[in-house]
Amino acid sequence: MMRCLIVDDEPLARQVLDAYIARTPELMSVGSCSNALQAYEMISRLQPDLVFLDVKMPRLSGLDLWRSLKNPPAVIFTTAYSEYAVDGFELEAVDYLVKPITYERFTKSIHRLFKTHHTETPSEKDYTYFKVSGQLVKVMHNELLYAQSIKDYIQLHTIKGRYLTHMTMKYLSELLPSHRFLRVHRSYLINCSYAERIDRNMVVIKDEQIPVGENYRHMLSKAMDW
Repeated sequence: MMRCLIVDDEPLARQVLDAYIARTPELMSVGSCSNALQAYEMISRLQPDLVFLDVKMPRLSGLDLWRSLKNPPAVIFTTAYSEYAVDGFELEAVDYLVKPITYERFTKSIHRLFKTHHTETPSEKDYTYFKVSGQLVKVMHNELLYAQSIKDYIQLHTIKGRYLTHMTMKYLSELLPSHRFLRVHRSYLINCSYAERIDRNMVVIKDEQIPVGENYRHMLSKAMDW
């Protein structure tokens, strides 16, 4: 779980990032502040793993703050001014997000962080945390049977029961290890280990019939050597 600090002088920008962090299972917010001086103190006290830092702020810019830190954590710069991007990357930033920031663009930055900072990614673990009804639930990969997309939510079907989490199927498929889990339909992802019967149109898991989409048949056939 990565501990995140948000630094931005715009209240709305802080709210947006806080909401994005709340939607992302591998992240948690440890606080936010509105200027670089507060950020300096909070970074020292809270020791976050990742800082979302606005570039242009009163008195001291985000770039100047970062230059002053001896052992800074990972940083993703955020700003409305794209011309500062070169400066951000010179400071070895994970990414540079230009406002308004979409959730899709936000998640790309997080995946870049996992790849470039040798962070333990979900695919290297045998479990994933999911946010369910305001709480984090640890789901072991070997207990997850399949997942079903229901509008903006994912229903996780596990050996122990069902859990509903706010997430897209695309993001879920990126979270879970690809050697074990396979998307077989635009609305379904399965744990290949639990597939009891397979044909062109259906996979059976624990007596449940999972539809196979036409666009996913080739990948299923290849994965199952069928």
